[in-house]
Amino acid sequence: MAAKDRKKQLARQRYERQQARRQAEEARARTLKIVGAAVAAVVVIGGGTAAALVLGKDDKKKPAKPEAQATQSKAKPGECAYNASQDQGALKDGSKPPAKPAYNGPVKATIKTSQGDIGLTLDGAKAPCATNSFAFLASKKFWAGSHCHRLSTSAGLQMLQCGDPTGTGQGGPGYKFANENTAGAKYDAGTLAMANAGPDTNGSQFFLVYGNSQLSPDYTVLGKITSGLDVLQAVAKGGIAKAGDDGTGEPKKRVTIEDVAIAGK
Repeated sequence: MAAKDRKKQLARQRYERQQARRQAEEARARTLKIVGAAVAAVVVIGGGTAAALVLGKDDKKKPAKPEAQATQSKAKPGECAYNASQDQGALKDGSKPPAKPAYNGPVKATIKTSQGDIGLTLDGAKAPCATNSFAFLASKKFWAGSHCHRLSTSAGLQMLQCGDPTGTGQGGPGYKFANENTAGAKYDAGTLAMANAGPDTNGSQFFLVYGNSQLSPDYTVLGKITSGLDVLQAVAKGGIAKAGDDGTGEPKKRVTIEDVAIAGK
C-alpha cells in the first residue's frame, strides 16, 4: 500500500474512532439513569429488577423503565404516600415519614462529610414529600457513616450520588414515594435531586450536580446546593476509583457522610 493511501486509511480510522467515542458519550448522557440499584427483585430507588441510576455493581445495569414498580397507594390531598418496600439497609423500626408534610417552604440543611460540609436549601413548597422524607431520615441519622458510592465525571453527567446506607447502590429506607417538581426540570450545577429507578420510586438516594448535566426531567428536584460546590468539584477532580461499564463508580476521594443536619432541628 502506498504511503499516501496508508495515511488516508489511518486518518479515516482515527476519525471513525472519534465519532464512535462521541456517539457513545452522547448516548450515555441521554440514557444514563440516576437510580438506585436492585434489592432482590426490587430496584432500590424505585422498584424494578436492576439498577439504572445505578450505583454499585448493579448500577451498571440499565433496566427498562417499565420494569420499575410505581408506588402503590395514592396520597390524599395535602399528604404524602410512603409505600413499604424491601430495601437493604432499611430503617430497622420500619418507620416512615408522617403523611402530612412538615414543611411548606425553604428548609436549610447541611451534609457534613469527611471532605467538607455541603450546604443545602430544600424546596418544601415544590417538593414537600421529598423534603419531608429528607428531614425525617436526617432526624433518624439514617445516613450517618454511609459513603457516596457513585461519581460521574462525563461531559453529560457531572454528579455525585449518595444516600445509600449500604454504600452498594442497593440500599434504601424501606419505603418509596412519588415524583415531584419534575415539570421542565433542569439539572444545572448546584442542583440537588432524588435518584430513582423509574416513575415514583424515590427512596433515600439523592445526587448532587457539580457541573454540566443533560438528564431528562425524570428526577425530583429537591433543592439547591448553597455552599460546598467546591467540595464536590474537588472530589470529582480526584477521579473515579474503578469505573463501571457506564463510566461511573466510587470516587477515589472517599466521601463519608458524618451527619445531615436540618436547621432548627
